[in-house]
Amino acid sequence: MALTLLALGIATSLAVYLTSDDEDTLFRSSAEEVTPSRETRPGDQSGSSVARSRSAHSSPGADAGDASEASRVAVRAAWGSGPNELGRTRPSEGNPEAPMSFATDALGRSFVLDQVNGRIARYDKDGKPLDSFLTTQQAPQDLALGPEGNALVLDRLVDKTVAVIGPDGRLLGELPVEGRGIEEGGGVTGVFVDGTDVYVEREHGDLVRIGDTEGNVDEERPEVPGRPSRDGQSFLNAGIVEVLSGRVYVNSVERPSLEHRFTRELRMGAPTPGIVLLDTDLRGNIYLGLLLELGAAGPEDEPRPSIRVLCLSPADGQPWGSADLPVSSMPEETFRDLVVLDEGGLLYAFRGESGVSYQRYECR
Repeated sequence: MALTLLALGIATSLAVYLTSDDEDTLFRSSAEEVTPSRETRPGDQSGSSVARSRSAHSSPGADAGDASEASRVAVRAAWGSGPNELGRTRPSEGNPEAPMSFATDALGRSFVLDQVNGRIARYDKDGKPLDSFLTTQQAPQDLALGPEGNALVLDRLVDKTVAVIGPDGRLLGELPVEGRGIEEGGGVTGVFVDGTDVYVEREHGDLVRIGDTEGNVDEERPEVPGRPSRDGQSFLNAGIVEVLSGRVYVNSVERPSLEHRFTRELRMGAPTPGIVLLDTDLRGNIYLGLLLELGAAGPEDEPRPSIRVLCLSPADGQPWGSADLPVSSMPEETFRDLVVLDEGGLLYAFRGESGVSYQRYECR
């Protein structure tokens, strides 16, 4: 059975597949059943596996079982082109689209890539609209934020650049996507920021540094072996060993030595056709989001899709909690629907017929 690396934080229709034939020797020794540990959450001094909730706007909301949708919503917007709306398109030919990506900053503000309306919309920590500024590219798909508030916008298909836009909406520079390490922009699967370094990801694997958050181009374009953790301690990658049985793995490489830290195999016990999230919070806790096909109610029923986010220890990948999220039935293509918050927990873009809500969840 070939090792399969699936889309990370990207719509299933855009998935890129890479294969290898040695997964049995690579992962057998680290196989673990995915039973969340009851140990204290790393960095949490409360004695429970999850930091205690503070309020709907200052911390991630509880999971679906014990909180209403309204208490979880951080941002809500109707479809449209008005100042407090976000764009959606359903062309007769071509893929329907909704806001492709979003990001949050250290102040709790949300930035939504509203590419249908050609802008980035900003919301305060309470979900109130602040303002918006125009995008500069023809086909923007992903968004990341620099520490000084600059927005890094990825267009991998047409302009093939990462635009660096200041907090005032002014274009500061453009970083070429294609070059050393990236032969074709269409193979890029995300833009990432580590300090002031700007990286693009090559087919869900290594990352290539293309410049910095001020718009300066890196001609050398060095590579790192995975996504940088926010605590500065590791590089991470993940993949699917076997779809039908739900065998997945997370691999951690130590920074700056590049020595292998751990490879943790997780067994979901259900078909797992996609990975939709791999990120960390400031404590280094790892968030792995998986698309599952759960058992049908009857023999003639279709499997029920679900998203499960596992929270893993940064030291060894041991699961300490999880969160189950609903799957939107809307047809729109998006690039990034899940974002981990610095303080822990995550935001999930859930689309409906009337609009989109960005909902807070945390592992329990």
